[in-house]
Amino acid sequence: MVRVKICGLTNLEDALVAAAAGADALGFNFWPGSPRHIEARRAAELIAHLPPFITPVGVVVNESRAGVERLARASSVGAVQLHGDELPEDAAALAAAGLTIIKAFRVGTGFRPQRLREFAAADAFLLDAQVKGKRGGTGRSFDWTVARRAAPFGRILLAGGLTPENVAEAICQAQPWGVDVCTGVEKKPGVKDHARLREFIRRAKEEAAS
Repeated sequence: MVRVKICGLTNLEDALVAAAAGADALGFNFWPGSPRHIEARRAAELIAHLPPFITPVGVVVNESRAGVERLARASSVGAVQLHGDELPEDAAALAAAGLTIIKAFRVGTGFRPQRLREFAAADAFLLDAQVKGKRGGTGRSFDWTVARRAAPFGRILLAGGLTPENVAEAICQAQPWGVDVCTGVEKKPGVKDHARLREFIRRAKEEAAS
């Protein structure tokens, strides 16, 4: 089974379509620098309409521990994706506060999978392409075999440049615990293309079952 996370949601229609199509998790970006930024209170309104067993995830970048906890309470998310330069002790403190932790890493030429060991408190690791000055949502990919090499260190969410056209091959090569898509199923930042969204989830689930 491969989990599917749809990230960068900003409106109820997209969230409900993703849930109905079989998404396992939905990402809400609380970083003000993102073109997909959503206020925590608005995210809470969307999350209140989601069916059970969908995991809402709050995406934060270099937010203080108190700030992350405040955003989690205001939005009703129980999981947070640390997408900045957070330290292992930040992840540990937030996990001790009862939050599920996904720690994101940007994969470039100097990336070492062994770094994941430092974040023992994380429940999963998201690997995204490293693009200078960007914090995800770039549509760029990286060598998927890196994700396979990182698997011994924890659950791996593969992100970066995934689309309905390449997700099956990505899963075949990387063998990840889950996949994360944002740009690859959008009409424009923060607005999803429903046909592509459904097709992405269908192909991901079919490849995982094959």
